[in-house]
Amino acid sequence: MFHERVQEAKVTEVKINEAREHYRPAAARASLLYFIMNDLSKIHPMYRFSLKAFSIVFQKAVEKAAPDESLKERVTNLIDSITFSVYQYTTRGLFECDKLTYLAQLTFQVLLMNQEVGAAELDFLLQSPVQTGVTSPVEFLSHQAWGGVKALSSMEEFYNLDRDIEGSAKSWKKFVESEYPEKEKFPQEWKNKTALQRLCMMRAMRPDRMTYAMRDFVEEKLGSKYVVGRALDFATSFEESGPATPMFFILSPGVDPLKDVENQGKKLGYTFNNRNFHNVSLGQGQEVVAEAALDLAAKKGHWVILQNIHLVAKWLSTLEKKLEEHSENSHPEFRVFISAEPAASPESHIIPQGILENSIKITNEPPTGMHANLHKALDNFSQDTLEMCSRETEFKSILFALCYFHAVVAERRKFGPQGWNRPYPFNTGDLTISVNVLYNFLEANAKVPYDDLRYLFGEIMYGGHITDDWDRRLCRTYLEEFIKPEMLEGELSLAPGFPLPGNMDCSGYHQYIDAELPPESPYLYGLHPNAEIGFLTQTSEKLFRTVLELQPRDSNAGDGAGASREEKVKAVLEEILERVTDEFNISELMAKVEERTPYIVVAFQECERMNILTREIQRSLRELDLGLKGELTMTSDMENLQNALYLDTVPEPWARLAYPSTAGLAAWFLDLLNRIKELEIWIGDFAMPSTVWLTGFFNPQSFLTAIMQSMARKNEWPLDQMALQCDVTKKNREEFRSPPREGAYVHGLFMEGARWDTQAGIITEAKLKDLTPPMPVMFIKAIPADKQDCRSVYPCPVYKTCQRGPTYVWTFNLKTKENPSKWVLAGVALLLQI
Repeated sequence: MFHERVQEAKVTEVKINEAREHYRPAAARASLLYFIMNDLSKIHPMYRFSLKAFSIVFQKAVEKAAPDESLKERVTNLIDSITFSVYQYTTRGLFECDKLTYLAQLTFQVLLMNQEVGAAELDFLLQSPVQTGVTSPVEFLSHQAWGGVKALSSMEEFYNLDRDIEGSAKSWKKFVESEYPEKEKFPQEWKNKTALQRLCMMRAMRPDRMTYAMRDFVEEKLGSKYVVGRALDFATSFEESGPATPMFFILSPGVDPLKDVENQGKKLGYTFNNRNFHNVSLGQGQEVVAEAALDLAAKKGHWVILQNIHLVAKWLSTLEKKLEEHSENSHPEFRVFISAEPAASPESHIIPQGILENSIKITNEPPTGMHANLHKALDNFSQDTLEMCSRETEFKSILFALCYFHAVVAERRKFGPQGWNRPYPFNTGDLTISVNVLYNFLEANAKVPYDDLRYLFGEIMYGGHITDDWDRRLCRTYLEEFIKPEMLEGELSLAPGFPLPGNMDCSGYHQYIDAELPPESPYLYGLHPNAEIGFLTQTSEKLFRTVLELQPRDSNAGDGAGASREEKVKAVLEEILERVTDEFNISELMAKVEERTPYIVVAFQECERMNILTREIQRSLRELDLGLKGELTMTSDMENLQNALYLDTVPEPWARLAYPSTAGLAAWFLDLLNRIKELEIWIGDFAMPSTVWLTGFFNPQSFLTAIMQSMARKNEWPLDQMALQCDVTKKNREEFRSPPREGAYVHGLFMEGARWDTQAGIITEAKLKDLTPPMPVMFIKAIPADKQDCRSVYPCPVYKTCQRGPTYVWTFNLKTKENPSKWVLAGVALLLQI
């Protein structure tokens, strides 16, 4: 009997094992999803998920999966249900800007696991290497894009791509210049390439369309339900909450999640009036009240909302313990809702991991696009508000203009540094207070005090947030354009093709927006369409850089891939060590100098800074080399350096000693060698070069100041009453043989937001897709400040990089026939590097 049972058990075990094997792919998918989700905290510390919460999502997904007679189909249904459930659970707690990053990583990892894509091609897409120093033979591709095409052509799958583009330029031009190239077919046999290979080509030629191409790729590989942009409604998320699972709102400026909670509460009978809904706003010594509310609610099954917990850093560990304590044996109807703003940087992140891991995270973000923002701004005012002022026409006109202004300043953020130098938390309160001020001023004055109103709105209400002088100028200029006497004469347009509406009622204004507002484009903000190309390119670069950093270190291609990683690092390390030059011998150079002029002082300062940088580069690389050979123990600094060399990023300790730059390591190093060469030429005989490469300085301000110092000494003028005058020549650097008698010729600047018309000698509209056209040589000389000609000029800020903000260098007055306000709104600036 016993023997038979043993035999039976053995047979059953074989059957169970067999059945278990069939389900293994579903388990493998689930574990992959968990590790992808777990890695998201590298993007933002708010993105923390626990295994416990994941298990619940997994169980529910298994229950939801459609049954099927066929085991194979059942497993497919399980995989599909698990993947989509985890995707939904994860994305509702991610900011909009990170959702596509997560989706891309999810898709790539699933395809790698199924062996549907090769690791080498994926690596190529993410790194997108560019062959440097090449010139594009076709006008529709930039030198940078051509460098990407050349790098692609070195791979077997893309052999002859470069020749084909040159040979069939016409059909390639049509493809590259298409408005939506991701929807077009590639020319000739290139259209038959795999989806990933097509992405590689698109990334080289049209990086600005990659976010759209990536969405299409996800849709093709995972299905359209992953890219339909409908957020989960609050009620659905609420169903998953419980006494042990709080709901955590990650706040964005200008958004209030409380309305969602209140509406849900009303439906279920939880309101402030019923005394079973407690609202505690933290930050004013309310911690004791919050604790009492939690204790009471846990016992009686009430709801508690704790707002802005980021304001009480010291109390957070107490809150974490409280939530844990009430997660068991509490009333089943007990619910906790928490809200907090995300930290500005990972270092300042304070929300405890336990709170984040155990809660359902929901991001609340303001609507995007001018259409949604303008409706939302108007929604703050009822018909009663519109009728409350005795001077109805003036009040309504200025109120509508303020709503447009509010929508513009909030949404302009998406254009990055060309939109605002720094991001600001403009919010609904700024708008509603401005309208109250408007009402009071109109009731109290016989004439509309335009100057006073603009000052209060621009310098106090909205300006109170602004910390950058150029951003202040931008805010002021918008108000000068939108709020002025012409608005009452029906002659004012808020954007091209969008006149300020006349006297209407509330619903009339909403209908007017629907009927008359032009489609979303940078023109609505006063920007050139190129601003969108730049912003989309940077978005796509950030997407792939982040996905690259999320890739598992030990690639599943076994030893081969690991070795190639180390080989790549060794090759980069050796090349840099071989090409970086010896230090400048400062004492020897000083001995050669007779007089220490302001220019020579600058040259020495630059040599000093270059020495500090090259010394650190050589020291850290030699140390890493010994570590890789096994002669030194690898430290975390050495590992970070190795990682940076592999990812083609500038190592942080080098960047700290260098000048601001947005380039990858390969391009940065070539730039460094050029800067060294430029310095060597200058200190060869200490004669001023015929034209100076202004970009080449660690500190370009010091060189520009030296121009003023030299002139001040020569004429015995006081330095603080001097200014620089900038005359743009009609020539390029090759045409100059000698420096000017005073001042300097400078080259290497680019214009963003517009272009320079060399023949007419003025700023003019940019050409489409030419984002940063180079400037001709500029003649910079010093003059007494009171001799400056400020008529018909645009004071143009000069920045070191496209990140603008803190990289500000100087202001050059540039000639313009148009009103300078046009260039202010277009975010026109000069950049020293692109």
